[in-house]
Amino acid sequence: MSPVNSDPSNQASSGGGMPLTRKELRARERFLATQNQDIVEVPDFVPEEVTVPAPVAAAAVLPAPISAARRFSAPEAPEAPAAAPQAASVPAAVPETVPEPVQHVDVRQGDAGRQGDAAVAELHGDAEPRHDVHGYADVHLDGHADVHYDDHAYLEHHEHDEHGYDEHGYVEHDEHAAHEYDSHHGYEAYEGHGHEVLDSPAAAKAPSKKVRHRRRVVALLITLGVFVAAISIGAQFLRPILGMDRLSDYPGPGTGSVTVTVPAGSGPKAIAGELEEKHVVANADTFLKAFIAAGGELSPGDFQFRTEMTNADAVAVLQNQDASKVIYFALSAGLRINESLEAISKGSGIPVQQLKALSDAPAQFGAPAKAKNLEGFLAPGEYRFPLGTAGKDIMQKLVSTTLDELKAQGITDPAKQFDTVIIASIVQAEGGQADYGNVAGAIYNRLKPGNSETNGLIQSDAAVTYGLGTKSFNFTEEQRLDKANPYNTYAIAGLPVGPIGSPGKSAIDAAAKPTANEYLYWVTINLDTKETKFSKTLAEHNVYVAQYNAWCAANAGRCV
Repeated sequence: MSPVNSDPSNQASSGGGMPLTRKELRARERFLATQNQDIVEVPDFVPEEVTVPAPVAAAAVLPAPISAARRFSAPEAPEAPAAAPQAASVPAAVPETVPEPVQHVDVRQGDAGRQGDAAVAELHGDAEPRHDVHGYADVHLDGHADVHYDDHAYLEHHEHDEHGYDEHGYVEHDEHAAHEYDSHHGYEAYEGHGHEVLDSPAAAKAPSKKVRHRRRVVALLITLGVFVAAISIGAQFLRPILGMDRLSDYPGPGTGSVTVTVPAGSGPKAIAGELEEKHVVANADTFLKAFIAAGGELSPGDFQFRTEMTNADAVAVLQNQDASKVIYFALSAGLRINESLEAISKGSGIPVQQLKALSDAPAQFGAPAKAKNLEGFLAPGEYRFPLGTAGKDIMQKLVSTTLDELKAQGITDPAKQFDTVIIASIVQAEGGQADYGNVAGAIYNRLKPGNSETNGLIQSDAAVTYGLGTKSFNFTEEQRLDKANPYNTYAIAGLPVGPIGSPGKSAIDAAAKPTANEYLYWVTINLDTKETKFSKTLAEHNVYVAQYNAWCAANAGRCV
C-alpha cells in the first residue's frame, strides 16, 4: 500500500486526509514533469516504514509525491515554461518500504475527487473523466489495510504500461474501458468493515449446499426412474422371445379326447412337442422333465389324452398307469392274425369270435380286394381307446395306420398295396431290421422275369411254415415240395397268396423302396443277433447255411 499523504491543502478542500496509492503518485508526478509544473514538496508527515513482502516489487526510483490539493483542484491554463524549477529535484531513490497502516482508510468518491478528476479530464480535452477498468482493487498488507475503489477507480494492471503517453504526458485510456461518472454511484460498505459491496453479476450468490444437494437427489431419482422404466419396457418385449410368458402346466383335469400316436423308435422329446402342439400339455419342456423324473419308458402305439391335462396325468397315460380307465393292448411286429386278435380281445374285452368276424370282411375297412382277411393290415404298436369303444372302431384304427404308411411311401394302388404288404411281411420274418432293405432287394431280384438262378422262386422258410400253421424252422422235404400249401414259396413261383404276418413301419418302407443290389440268397446265421449273410450264387449261399447249422448245433433247442 502506498504512503498516505497528509497535505494540508487537501484537507482544506475535503475536510480530511485523503490516501493516495503508489499508482496515483506515479501518474501525477509524470504528468507534472511533462508539463513543467512545480513539484510540491513531500509533506513533513512520514509514517513508520515497514518492509514490503518478497512478492511485492516496488519501483527502484520514484518521483516525489505531489500534494493532494494539486490533484483535485481545477488547474489553470498552462503557462509557457520559463526555466527548470529549482524545487523540482527528485530524490535519488525511494526505499522499497511502505508505511505500516495505522487505520483502515477508505477512498470514497466525493466532491474533491470529482474536481480532481475533472481537472485531469480538462487537460486531456475531454468533457468528462474516463477510466481504464471496472471493479475494485484491493491491496492487503498484514491483513489490515484495504483500499477500495468504486466501479470507476483505477486498477493496477500491466496493460497500463503498454498504453504509453501522448504529447501531454497523459496515460492513454481504452475507450472501451472508459465510463462516465454517475451521480448515483456511491459506496456501500460492509457493516463494521468498510468493504464495498460489488454491484456486478460476478457477485451473485452461488446456490447453497442444501440446494445443490437437493438438485443432485432429484437428478438421481430421475435417472433411476428412466432406468427402471427401460427395464420394464424391455422385459415386456423379451418375455415372448425367451418364453417367459408360457404356462408351465395346466391345472387339469382336461376335457375332450385327443389321440396321439407314438411311432416305434420315437423319442420323448418329439412326443412332448406334439402334445404341446395339440394342447394336451401347456409346456413341452416341463412335461419332458416330468416324464424323465418319473423314470418311465416310451412305448409305441396310440394314446388317448384330454386337452389341457396336467403334466403328471399325461405322463401316467404314456406309462400306461391308467390302464384300468382305458382299453389298452400292444401288438408286436410279425404277429399273425390270430395272435393279434387274441391280444385285442384281451385288452378290450371283446370276444375273439366277434373280432375274427370283423377281420374276415376286410373290404369294410378299406383293405385291397385280394385280401381274404386283415392279415398284414393290423399295424403293430400300443393302443389305448376309451372304455366301451366298439370292435369295429378298434379294427378300423389299426388298418388305417397301415394304409396311411403305404400312401406315405407313394403306394396308392390297392393291388400294389397288397403285394407290398406281402413282401413286407416276409422281410419282417426273414431278416434283422438292419438288413430289411437288402432282403427286400433280393426278393425283387428273384421275382424278375428270366431269372434262371431261382426261376422266380422266393424260397422263404417263414412263408412255408406260415402255410403249415407252425412256427418251426424245420420241415420235411416232402413239405418243401408240397404245392398244396399256397404259401410254399419253394414249390410255387411268385408271391404267396397273402401276407404271413403284420409288418412294422420299417419293413413296409423297405418293401416300398428296396435297396438296389444283385443278391439272390440270404440266410440268418445267428437267431439272437439276427446277423444275415447275402450271396449271389448257390455255392456261396451253402457256405453260409453251414454256418447257420453250426450255430444251431452250438445252441441246442433254438433251431426247432
